[in-house]
Amino acid sequence: MEADTLEQVPEAQATTQENSAAVMKANAPTDTEAVEFCKASHARIQYELSKVIVGQNQVVQEILIAIFTRNHALLVGVPGLAKTLLISTLAQTLQMSFRRIQFTPDLMPSDITGTEVIYQDPVSGEKQFKFLPGPLFANVVLADEINRTPPKTQAAMLEAMQERRVTVGGNTRDLPAPFFVLATQNPLEQEGTYPLPEAQLDRFMFFINVDYPSEEEELLIMKMGTGMKGEAPQPVLTAEHVLFIQETVKTVPVPDHVYRYAERIVRSSRPKTSEAFDFCKKWLSFGAGPRASLGLIMAAKAHALIQGQVYVSCENVAAVAFSILRHRIAINFAAQSEGITPDDVVRKILEEVPQNEPLA
Repeated sequence: MEADTLEQVPEAQATTQENSAAVMKANAPTDTEAVEFCKASHARIQYELSKVIVGQNQVVQEILIAIFTRNHALLVGVPGLAKTLLISTLAQTLQMSFRRIQFTPDLMPSDITGTEVIYQDPVSGEKQFKFLPGPLFANVVLADEINRTPPKTQAAMLEAMQERRVTVGGNTRDLPAPFFVLATQNPLEQEGTYPLPEAQLDRFMFFINVDYPSEEEELLIMKMGTGMKGEAPQPVLTAEHVLFIQETVKTVPVPDHVYRYAERIVRSSRPKTSEAFDFCKKWLSFGAGPRASLGLIMAAKAHALIQGQVYVSCENVAAVAFSILRHRIAINFAAQSEGITPDDVVRKILEEVPQNEPLA
């Protein structure tokens, strides 16, 4: 379904999604039924979000791809672009636990992971340690302005994002499944911020640039924001549905030439290798690692699935390449002096690597 027609999602679409959910609960849904459920779920969530959020369909699609592939996403944009509202509204369409963490310079690891307190049993009077879970113990975690917290707390976030567990008082506790971190970051104000380490940035599948709305979208935002309160978004997916979609994504077949296409994109970004393009050697100080290769394939699978495809093509890989790679390559001073951005480099790589043909 095209993004510009989401506002006209018919009632039949909701019925299709409900019917597909019933099929999902059956013992052995067919591949076609599973694909239809994933496509209908994506369209339905986009429709529910349109009741509150104007535009940003590409942003929503990439967030959902991150969720459907069991990954995290970082949204970067200037203040006032509804990043926090988008994520909190998305949480309303998912029948899962949701917590928001406002990151500040004085935030400590125990503030997000939880802490152990002394508890006295009211009957026996016996005292013992009791663990009080922090806001990380939720399915969807909104990490607002994630770059405003010190490295010690970032280390606790890194463990949660990578291992999906936290360590408190020497004890390791698993986080609920599914678990996603959807973070926001302001690229303008740098005072009182702590740049995210490269290792933590690499744990975000998507680095999503949230841009200004179009002229028509901004006019609609003004009308919606200053008028009567509109219809509230309705829940679409449960944790069980999300886990099913995650398993379905893994089963989408990928042809060998698509694997090689994704591999060529990533390896050509590494400036110190013989496979790198000349402009990568000129403009980059380092390129993307293997996690980018994995991300390209997994994200392409989910992208194909929500488009209703039962296979992955090179076009699906190219569609997700910018948000996968822009935070995994580093431009050097020469590129900065010429006004070259990571997106410019990714665009040239995609122009140079051929699609839809086996690569030698």
